[in-house]
Amino acid sequence: MKKIMLFEGDIETQGYFSIQLAEAFQKMGHQTFIYDLSRPWNSSDRFFRFFERGNTVLVNFNFHGMSGEDYFLDENDRMMWDALDIPSYNIVVDHPMYYHHFLEKVPRGYHHISIDRNHEKYMERFFPNIRRGPFIPLAGTELYPNKTYVPAQYRRYDVTMVGNYTPPAQFEKYITRIDDEYTEFYYGMIDDLLANPMRTLEDVAQEHILREIPEVTEEELKKVMSKLTFVDLYVRFKTRGEAVKVLAEAGIKVNVFGGGWDKLSCQNPENMIIGGSLDSVGCLKKLCQSKISLNVMPWFRDGAHDRIFNSMLNGALCLTDSSVYLDAILHDKTDCRIYSTAHLEELPDMVYGLLANPPRLQEIIDNGYRLAKAEHTWEHRATVLHDLIESDK
Repeated sequence: MKKIMLFEGDIETQGYFSIQLAEAFQKMGHQTFIYDLSRPWNSSDRFFRFFERGNTVLVNFNFHGMSGEDYFLDENDRMMWDALDIPSYNIVVDHPMYYHHFLEKVPRGYHHISIDRNHEKYMERFFPNIRRGPFIPLAGTELYPNKTYVPAQYRRYDVTMVGNYTPPAQFEKYITRIDDEYTEFYYGMIDDLLANPMRTLEDVAQEHILREIPEVTEEELKKVMSKLTFVDLYVRFKTRGEAVKVLAEAGIKVNVFGGGWDKLSCQNPENMIIGGSLDSVGCLKKLCQSKISLNVMPWFRDGAHDRIFNSMLNGALCLTDSSVYLDAILHDKTDCRIYSTAHLEELPDMVYGLLANPPRLQEIIDNGYRLAKAEHTWEHRATVLHDLIESDK
């Protein structure tokens, strides 16, 4: 079996994902090594003792190890993975538009893995020469195994949201930086996305661009896409903030854990209980104390977020907006509750109805646990990666 190297020490959540994968790989019989990016020189020495030429691969998230780090480059700026013939399997947890600059210079043995099927299509269209697939959605972690979570009726929090918040106004400097015509153009895209939440950013952007510049080339479209990350962030945080706000203003106590929530303007701020930032384990512990876990998807229209499966595996009812992928695997009113960000006014009645019927709430929670336990843990994702790694020549 291949030896597998992973990373921690940079983005905490992605390091935590790596640790979960490493534990699953070890159960399969793989030897693993987790490189600590916060201690590169110590880790490099340990890595070379672990490395076996021809039998070592890299599994990373969001280009860790290939983002221009000096300690992974030789004197000719060649990446260590090329010099040592180490294949890399990079799981990209954001839209590829954020990473064009890295995708233009990937290592020779690079393999791109998307967590959303639309991201896979984007890669096929704009980076057809890069090896990619299969689609691997994010997964969840069960903090207290074997369904030992506390029943909903004994839980401390009615509704919890774990995740950061940034006021959309912080992105307006990018929207208004040129002139009124461009400002109107960008807000047109934003309004279209907010009104039609199942549409992808790339489809909406292309439609608006072609309306203004019918003769635009594919290469020009590609360049424009990489400049639209602020639109993605604007609509992401706009919907996240509005979902929390509509509940709080309806009199529902919402416990929010993550940075930036003190910046959300709300008519009833006393109903928004701000708990501050937490690491991955801290977030899981809060889910273990929550009856309902609110999820607002990033703009992934054919994928999932780990918050969904984390909620289910830790005994909280997952209240989420949907995607094409989620519509195929989740069952509203059976193992979750699904709402639309285009109709957030329906959220309060949904929450009040769940809280008013504890037996029904618990039934949905238990069904959600069984679904996630059966198909959506990091062990399941590690199995897919194992098959890919071992079959690659």
